[in-house]
Amino acid sequence: MKRVLFAMTLLWATILLAACTQNKQTAEGANAADSAQTGKATVYVTRNITPEALVKIYEALGRKAEGRVAVKISTGESGNPNYLKPELIGLLVDQVNGTIVECNTAYEGRRNTFEAHWQTIKEHGFTPRFKVDLMDEEGEFNIPVKDSTHIKYDIVGSHLKNYDFMINLAHFKGHPMGGLGGVLKNASIGVASANGKANIHTAGYQQVVEGLWNHVENQDGFLESMAAAAQAVHDYFGEGKRVVYIAVMNNMTVDCDCVATPEPVKLKDYGILASLDPVALDQACVDIVFNMQASEDNDNRPLIERINQQHGIHTIEWAEKIGLGTRQYDLVSIDE
Repeated sequence: MKRVLFAMTLLWATILLAACTQNKQTAEGANAADSAQTGKATVYVTRNITPEALVKIYEALGRKAEGRVAVKISTGESGNPNYLKPELIGLLVDQVNGTIVECNTAYEGRRNTFEAHWQTIKEHGFTPRFKVDLMDEEGEFNIPVKDSTHIKYDIVGSHLKNYDFMINLAHFKGHPMGGLGGVLKNASIGVASANGKANIHTAGYQQVVEGLWNHVENQDGFLESMAAAAQAVHDYFGEGKRVVYIAVMNNMTVDCDCVATPEPVKLKDYGILASLDPVALDQACVDIVFNMQASEDNDNRPLIERINQQHGIHTIEWAEKIGLGTRQYDLVSIDE
């Protein structure tokens, strides 16, 4: 009888263990399986833009931010009102015990020196609310790129070494030079030091910001360099296993958060999207904008024109070509 009871106990323990193992398969594992079977990435979406919705969509990804967590955002140029506000991102940053990370800009403004940058960060309410790190304040280092068509390495802030995980939290909008700004730009231009930004903008021609011209001479080379740099940062975090991507589609103008006086917002706020695949995520954001029905109070035409004018979609195309991700995706709502 004891042997029978032992056998039954062992059987139930095995069943329970199997069930627990199956339940432990996170959305991350499901995403990987779906991608392998269908060739599509999963992109989650919520139409709510609240602190709680931001946490919910992060959790939907099923990849927990652990260790020393960098939260990469744009802290916004002084005078720009469209950056992601501390009150929106605070709940998520607190939950992961994250540090807001940035690097200096490569253009004249209020973020091209550390003194001015810290002042702008304070004006925009990030300090003392959060831990904030200007990653290139103590130097820079090179990380390898897989695609060396233009840039031979990516120059990033030295403090990147201090982090185990990155939450790429982008504000999706237009951009004067790149056409659009999403998670790929946030990973490439955003993580690059000022010299790294020069390297990307000039497609590897100039690796120092001093004397940098204020226009791009090789537009597609610049866009392709952004994709290569984004891949370098993705790979730096465990071949992408220690990074998640989130894009907030609000306050969308044709201009970036780096513009002190951006054009007026003509698009209604849409929602928050997230994925483990940065290529799919940027593509989904672009598709949403392009597929909107233009109206007087929701005019997508200026942003579409800006993206097309600067050939902005090419960054996404090139990122797919070099193997960073796929432009094919399933859009999954997390709203009840």
